[in-house]
Amino acid sequence: MRKAFTALAVAAAVVASGGFAEAKTFKWGFQTDTTTLDPHAHNVTFSLGFLGNIYEGLVRRDADLKFEPGLATKWENLEPTRWRFHLRKGVKFHNGNDFNADDVLFSFERTNNEDANLRGRVVGITEVIKVDDHTVDFITAKPNPIIYYEWDTWFIMDKEWSEANGATTPTNTSTGVESYAAHHENGTGAFTITERQTDVKTVMVPFKDWWDKPQHNLTEVIMTPIGQDATRVAALLSGEVDMVYPVPVQDIKRVNSNDGTSVLVGPELRTIFLFFDMFRDELLYSNVKGKNPFKDLKVRQAVYHAIDIEAIKKKIMRGLSDPSAIMISPKLFDKSEGFQRLPYDRNKAKALLAEAGYPDGFETRMDCPNDRYVNDEQICQAIVSMLAKVGIKSSLVAQPKAKYFAAINPKGGSDYAFGLLGWTPGSFDSWNVLFNLLNTPTPEEGRGPYNYSGYSNARVDELTDMIGVETDKAKRDAMIEEAFKISTSEVATVPLHQQALAWGKNDKVELRQRADNQFRFYYVNVK
Repeated sequence: MRKAFTALAVAAAVVASGGFAEAKTFKWGFQTDTTTLDPHAHNVTFSLGFLGNIYEGLVRRDADLKFEPGLATKWENLEPTRWRFHLRKGVKFHNGNDFNADDVLFSFERTNNEDANLRGRVVGITEVIKVDDHTVDFITAKPNPIIYYEWDTWFIMDKEWSEANGATTPTNTSTGVESYAAHHENGTGAFTITERQTDVKTVMVPFKDWWDKPQHNLTEVIMTPIGQDATRVAALLSGEVDMVYPVPVQDIKRVNSNDGTSVLVGPELRTIFLFFDMFRDELLYSNVKGKNPFKDLKVRQAVYHAIDIEAIKKKIMRGLSDPSAIMISPKLFDKSEGFQRLPYDRNKAKALLAEAGYPDGFETRMDCPNDRYVNDEQICQAIVSMLAKVGIKSSLVAQPKAKYFAAINPKGGSDYAFGLLGWTPGSFDSWNVLFNLLNTPTPEEGRGPYNYSGYSNARVDELTDMIGVETDKAKRDAMIEEAFKISTSEVATVPLHQQALAWGKNDKVELRQRADNQFRFYYVNVK
């Protein structure tokens, strides 16, 4: 029986440049389509990974997630609050326009728009200065040692094309207001789209004027959304597609035992967690009137104690998850070993509910995506069952991610009581988690855009600002540790686990699996 590749083997999988002489069509399937083609509209890993083949940032990450030059050839911190980026010359957009500093200034203004879902990429920048056509300075309100850590997914758009097509403001995925860029692209990336049928298929071909040297042998890439797990796996086994992801954990053995297919298994940096409505005075979808149980720490602690995370790991994730005590992967924070999950304890959960004034529990609703994370709906079903055993009776509403994210977004109405989310920090740094998920929602500052709980702690906010400018690692780690200790003691969220990656492929395909679950075609070769 063929065995799944380990993370070490994945990292060692070679993609030799020019290793295959004959160019090929590459067909792959994902569980959904990208929500939009607008590169500043949706801060979701799959969309960013998909668009990273079409658009590019000033920096990029290689297959091992190490930084390397992208549209900028080098950068330097001239002063504590001034960064200079030297832009690559001779770069073309897909329509033939030249890339220059004006495009960077335009992309900054577009991303800094209140409707831009990626506004956090440029938060704290007070001014962008064009030094010359290929040199740009970024001025920050405070020193920012990690200013570019998320810029591999801050994609640069063509100013001329955007203005000519009325695409100067980003698509708002919550309100449904679309830009021209939602259905059309003009990037500088390795691939360009030749056919786009939303939710049916997207066809891409290599961009012949790409500035870099391709490491692939592809002539065409065809992406097909395949929502049903069984259908997606069947398409791989039959040879209809060359690669699919995610492969459900329960199907990994089947794919590995099939002649000609195998599964790449590796760690992912994404943390899956629960969030609560802690901002309304009365909880939606509850039999408790005039109160919000989730505002009570003891209720949130009761939820935490009621969850048997080892059962979820064993029965639902088939061992392919790592239970988490904080909101970031231990691989990304050196002091994570000092944190422990609240233990699974039904009796403790019931006692806490009684102390909070709910001896018989209460009713509510859980919201969940059913096509976004590994076994997301099954995880939610298990949690609903576990909570019912301590008295919290929840009806489950599981829906496709496009509808789910629109519903839970504050701009879309915040229609939830509690739910499930996943987060991979784009910078691979704790500041990203604190600022985006655990800081007081402050739209005018761009703070807390994904803090759907409405959690607020002034000290956590203060520490986050200090972490953002601290360059001494020991001091910085101590502040991160304090911020996580506060937020975990207050059960701002309930972290569940880091899920594993499982990509299924035909054995004739060689590719690279990144731990951030972003898929780059320019590492793909087909025999």
